[in-house]
Amino acid sequence: MSQRVGWTLAGAVPLAFLGVFFAWPVATLIGWGFFPDGQFTLSGFTQVFADDRTRRVIGTTLAQAAAGTITAVLLGVPGAWVLYRTRFPGRWLVRAIVTIPFVLPSVVVGVAFKSLVIATGPLGHLGLDQSFGIIVASLVFFNYALVVRTVGALWASLDPRTEQAASVLGASPTRVFWTITIPALAPAIASAAALVFLFCASAYGVVMVLGGAGYGTIETEIWFLTTQLLDLTGAAALSIVQLVVVGASLILANHLQARQARAQRLRTDSSVESPWHPRRDALPTLLTATVVLGLLVFPMSTLVVRSLTTASGIGLDHYANLLTTLPDAVANSLRTATLATVLALVLGLLVSLVVSRRPRNALGRRGLALLDATFMLPLGVSAVTVGFGFLITLNRPPLDLRSSMILIPIAQAIVALPLVVRVLLPVLRAIDPRLREAAAVLGASPGKVLRDVDLAFLGRGLGLAAGFAFATSLGEFGATSFLARPDEPTLPVVVFRLIGRPGLENQGMGMAAAVLLAVGCALVMAVAERMRPEEATTW
Repeated sequence: MSQRVGWTLAGAVPLAFLGVFFAWPVATLIGWGFFPDGQFTLSGFTQVFADDRTRRVIGTTLAQAAAGTITAVLLGVPGAWVLYRTRFPGRWLVRAIVTIPFVLPSVVVGVAFKSLVIATGPLGHLGLDQSFGIIVASLVFFNYALVVRTVGALWASLDPRTEQAASVLGASPTRVFWTITIPALAPAIASAAALVFLFCASAYGVVMVLGGAGYGTIETEIWFLTTQLLDLTGAAALSIVQLVVVGASLILANHLQARQARAQRLRTDSSVESPWHPRRDALPTLLTATVVLGLLVFPMSTLVVRSLTTASGIGLDHYANLLTTLPDAVANSLRTATLATVLALVLGLLVSLVVSRRPRNALGRRGLALLDATFMLPLGVSAVTVGFGFLITLNRPPLDLRSSMILIPIAQAIVALPLVVRVLLPVLRAIDPRLREAAAVLGASPGKVLRDVDLAFLGRGLGLAAGFAFATSLGEFGATSFLARPDEPTLPVVVFRLIGRPGLENQGMGMAAAVLLAVGCALVMAVAERMRPEEATTW
């Protein structure tokens, strides 16, 4: 009886947290859209959608997401072949370079591409500043690794004998690729495309930095309506539209990921890698090298160079000038990220322990599956929506948190929580239940079984989860841009403010701050990746 109560409480605490700080704000936001004056009306939607600017914003959001998705897939599939089906010296380094962009804060990526296309940048003469093309390029920068790793993981699992048999029967390499390989890879390609579309449709930080006054997406328009026009009803209506777009993408991604998982269970035990061959691999290698050097390395190296460029030449002047403005922002960022990490770890651990149980009855299994899906819901809601929901919900008794710094860590913990669960849950599910049964038979209490079996296996998984949570919170900008007080900004907010001010000094300090933020997040993720257990997975 006491054990059942304990497990109930372990599930109830995270559910209560999610209910108060996620479900309530989102429900309130939806209520604002449909019941602005306490009565049901669609006036907020009709008013918003009657505006040409809103229709243009929605169209731009969908167009940029589609363009980013198509480009990332077209470039990522050849990269998956090169990095997962061929062997060559230095492959591990190329894989690391490809992976780094995906964990960088969106503000840093925006500033990196900004450094390329501003008037004094190496591509300034092309007139790409504040253009659709440079934003799509930055989105591909972000999501190229997602396509490569998702498609490459399945490609490395495919049984090569089917392709070999087709070749023996006279099929050309091109025909084998389009009739056998691509259909086999379809679950992974579709899964990656759905996730990339989701991330491209909610690329708030990148658009805020790279987009101009005439460029807007649904998320930036929500920010504009809220902070500049104080049109909360219109912002709520657009937030509901964003919920539909992102939620639909997430549902599709989950469905396609399940198909990919089933496909990967049919993997072969034989090695499918082969030595690099110039005749076969030259074209995909050339394309991959162009992407890695031109799209991934070039923007970040330009950012570093520009952060060192001063009026008198190369130096550390911009970094030195940050000493007067940065310490408070760094302290705020570290404090909020640490609190958010602790919250996400505690809640994620409780959720994972409960969901990893194996009930004998079908009702219990369905209940745990529903609980697991519930804690994935924040992935289907933009951080901007979370921040806006906090503004209109947690601003009055009994939870008036407008002046409290705890508001930002809570929002960041909501964003990081699904990642923590996705890391810890596979590790716990990989534990042989006979170990728990054996410990119980030998007289161990439920608490001792939990400590000596479950928690003992979680060491490396907890390190990886903590790294993901901390890096995500450190670079979080969507919700923080709504909630950060002017006198207590976080590092991403400072980067955004500096890069938006005119003058070489402000631009240089903004780029220097972006470099420091990128290095911090990359180091955290590098340490976390070293601790990755084989069973752990992440989005």
